[in-house]
Amino acid sequence: MRYMTSGESHGKGLFAVMDGVPAGLKIDTDFINRELLKRMHGYGRGGRMSIEKDTVQVVAGCRGNMTIGSPVGLFIANRDHKIDKMPEVFSPRPGHADLAGIMKYGLKGAREVLERASARETAARVAAGAVAKLLLREFGMDVLSHVKSIGSEAADTSGLTIDEIAALTDIKNSRLRCADKKAEELMCREIDNARKAGDTLGGVFEVIVRGVPPGLGSYSQWDKRLDGALARAVMSIPAVKAVSIGGGIDCAKLPGSEVHDPISYDNSGKTFKRGSNNAGGVEGGVSNGEAVILEGYMKPIATLMKPLKTVDINTKTETEAATERADVTAVPSCGVVAEAVTAIEIASAFLDKFGGDSINEIQRHFEGYKEYLGRV
Repeated sequence: MRYMTSGESHGKGLFAVMDGVPAGLKIDTDFINRELLKRMHGYGRGGRMSIEKDTVQVVAGCRGNMTIGSPVGLFIANRDHKIDKMPEVFSPRPGHADLAGIMKYGLKGAREVLERASARETAARVAAGAVAKLLLREFGMDVLSHVKSIGSEAADTSGLTIDEIAALTDIKNSRLRCADKKAEELMCREIDNARKAGDTLGGVFEVIVRGVPPGLGSYSQWDKRLDGALARAVMSIPAVKAVSIGGGIDCAKLPGSEVHDPISYDNSGKTFKRGSNNAGGVEGGVSNGEAVILEGYMKPIATLMKPLKTVDINTKTETEAATERADVTAVPSCGVVAEAVTAIEIASAFLDKFGGDSINEIQRHFEGYKEYLGRV
């Protein structure tokens, strides 16, 4: 499975084209729209969220609501469509793609850069990821994310099950999709303080994929390793500066005896088990049957209401960086985008192993594999 997106922040809309979606998958547009709504949710989001009401149009690859095996085309219209009227930007923002894009493409200003480099593009990824989630659900897998920290405030979820985290971080119950409610209140205060100061905040989110069977990915070649694909996908999200798989960063400080997950066997269930999951569900580039867990580290938004110093690209004199409508923080939303790109990579690896042209064909392959695992 592969996908591409197209569209600008203030263009007519955003497109996603997904190739490799098998025939016979029911496309639930209400589900896709709920995913898009979840991306727009979060305390600290900016004014654009009150303008756009993202909804998807499935424009190709389906008959009725079923995929037919051809590329699936998704379109999200922009209400704030005024790209031709937007002012030029000559004062590139530190931390954004502005200056690098001007130099790369030989542009006279940063408008063309920021229109495409904007995180608005990620709405198309969320729509594509929702299709991947629908595919994963057919085979017992689901994806969720939650906020672990914003600014200096961190959540403690050590005593919670995945189901409890999922319930506590539903957008109906949580302003930041954080499972630790005391920490969430402190995060909101820090966001308020940053807003008053004209500043922005970053943070950490966690993505969890349940039900992943062992055997996805491969150690045979570097570009087939599942953890490598996941890390690249999440790192490609605007403002993400680091990715950690499983215990990741913390494991680097510990001896091996405290890191690697002991293996046992459940005779009743005829399955291998782990007493811990520091590996994050991936060993040697291959899924091992545990939940796949990763963290993404998001830097603060690059657009500041009290801008940093920069240089006017025409006069080469010092000036203040340009200001655009922006969020104070978008860590909850970044987690939703990470869910989407993670779902796409897991679905792609799943199709590589159990590939077929239709859902029914893949189901036969998958059932045979599960029978085999029961005999291992």
